[in-house]
Amino acid sequence: MAMGIFVVCFYKQKFVRRAHDDLKGYPLAKSAVFAIPSTDDFVVKSISIQTFSLEYIEASTQKYKTLIGEGGFGSVYRGTLTDGQEVAVKVRSATSTQGTREFENELNLLSAIRHENLVPLLGYCCENDQQILVYPFMSNGSLQDRLYGEASKRKILDWPTRLSIALGAARGLTYLHTFSGRSLIHRDVKSSNILLDHSMCAKVADFGFSKYAPQEGDSGASLEVRGTAGYLDPEYYSTQHLSAKSDVFSFGVVLLEIISGREPLNINRPRNEWSLVEWAKPLYREQKIDEMVDPNIKGMFHVEAMWRVVEVALACIEPFSAYRPTMSDIVRELEDALIIENNASEYMKSIDSFGACSAIRCLLVSSVKQMFDSSQVYLWP
Repeated sequence: MAMGIFVVCFYKQKFVRRAHDDLKGYPLAKSAVFAIPSTDDFVVKSISIQTFSLEYIEASTQKYKTLIGEGGFGSVYRGTLTDGQEVAVKVRSATSTQGTREFENELNLLSAIRHENLVPLLGYCCENDQQILVYPFMSNGSLQDRLYGEASKRKILDWPTRLSIALGAARGLTYLHTFSGRSLIHRDVKSSNILLDHSMCAKVADFGFSKYAPQEGDSGASLEVRGTAGYLDPEYYSTQHLSAKSDVFSFGVVLLEIISGREPLNINRPRNEWSLVEWAKPLYREQKIDEMVDPNIKGMFHVEAMWRVVEVALACIEPFSAYRPTMSDIVRELEDALIIENNASEYMKSIDSFGACSAIRCLLVSSVKQMFDSSQVYLWP
């Protein structure tokens, strides 16, 4: 019998005093315990989540001084906890299109799961009609920021870094899809929800719309189709039938963003380039991979590694979910692509050791280039 997440909160003591000196006197509500049954005979495992007081949140953010982002839930502010940890504080706005259900959904889910490629929840505040979630601060922003965000946030990412980010995000989604014997579906996979920490490690964020995949006996239809334009699975949209393959479609769009450096939708481009998905498909069919690749990384990648990622991306965006790979399949292919890319990089470094003007080096570079240019890998029919 399937069991859902349940929450046990202890409010015997509303506030306790922190031992830290720098914010001494600011109240911090007692930790709540969130529990979810494990697959091992439903033995309950618990993760302690800090419950912050509103007064402490305001002190930590200096009265919401530094705005670092905005989304459907509300505004996100930068703050510092008493132990020196920098945090991102997400505050639900009064006009938010996402309500208490999304707040509780994210709170419950992130209180039950932990993975290095998922943004962890540090704590929350629910006081005076305020709904606030607290996460570690991700110093490198989002993947979207880095690829084509505001000029001040952009950073040219080389191909190995892009591959590593794609692999990290894929691993996080694979964990969700195989969690506790029942698939958890994110439902809003997009580049702005893939955050990057100080070491550029990818972490999937924003679980307000996440839900369990329907099981046998459940109704397969979801009355509320959730997602973001440009990333939304057309099969899910038309049938309202939710499955893990809906996340796979969205992740395929993210891969195309990583490859091309383009937005999923941009009506400022020529009409046939408005949709990234529809622009990429004919280029793939005509094997014009060079025209798909971000100009910032042209000539800086192994052709076979690029082909593998392109193949995976196009398989992910198949119109019918039955033809799409699973996230586990995607992880394996991205791992192989990263190995190929890293090995190629090491090989080229060894060639460089012959010297910039060496005739041997020129011969090797020419041979390697010919080999790379003739490489074609087809992973799915």
